[in-house]
Amino acid sequence: MMEVGGNASANSIYEAYIPEGYTKPGPDASHEERAKFIRSKYESQEFLKHSLRIVSTKSTKSTKSSRQSSFAKTLMDSFRTTSGSKKMEGMVEFIGMLKVKVVKGTNLAIRDMMTSDPYVILKLGQQTVQTAVVKSNLNPVWNEELMLSVPEQFGSISLKVFDHDIFSADDIMGEAEIDLQPLITSAIAFGDAGMFDDMQIGKWLKSNDNALVEDSIVNIIDGKVKQDMLIKLQNVECGELNLELEWLSLNH
Repeated sequence: MMEVGGNASANSIYEAYIPEGYTKPGPDASHEERAKFIRSKYESQEFLKHSLRIVSTKSTKSTKSSRQSSFAKTLMDSFRTTSGSKKMEGMVEFIGMLKVKVVKGTNLAIRDMMTSDPYVILKLGQQTVQTAVVKSNLNPVWNEELMLSVPEQFGSISLKVFDHDIFSADDIMGEAEIDLQPLITSAIAFGDAGMFDDMQIGKWLKSNDNALVEDSIVNIIDGKVKQDMLIKLQNVECGELNLELEWLSLNH
């Protein structure tokens, strides 16, 4: 539930197809009415999107952990096995595309006499893309969109900022790891984002173990799954980056 944005977002999945005329029990409903609704919602999955429902021949005494594991697997399988949802390049199987807009940098580190010539490199798997170099600027504005294919076994995006030098090796100006799990999990859970109004569907929480300046929200905006983030560059004296991520399903 945390990965898809909390109780409200989970309800939008598990209650996506409540039949017309069916009334959800309110606060004054009896215990029996509420229990029946909860069983219909979670055990029978009567209101869940059909492609995400778990069909099991096992006993109804399955453990809670096995049901959670099955649901997670079903989410992934339903996304991966949809006709036309995979793209093969060599031996690598891709499940979607990621558009990363490198918006701007703020208070970047000095690596020349009084300034730097920064550019950004992103790496995902075997793919590497980079922005243009911005000359003599510690607060560069790129507004540059970079495209990455997302492999089935995806990891984090490795981000590095460098100072471009002509007569020596480029100096590093900081780095960070971008966790894609919240974005992709949310996108898979909601399927066709064009069916939903603008809403929050996920969140990457700021912690001591990541480079976020603040929580990063995953939203559906105009039928697209997007995530804005403010990153504090690591292993450097200063510097932040603004990024905008957008998930592009191979089905659309």
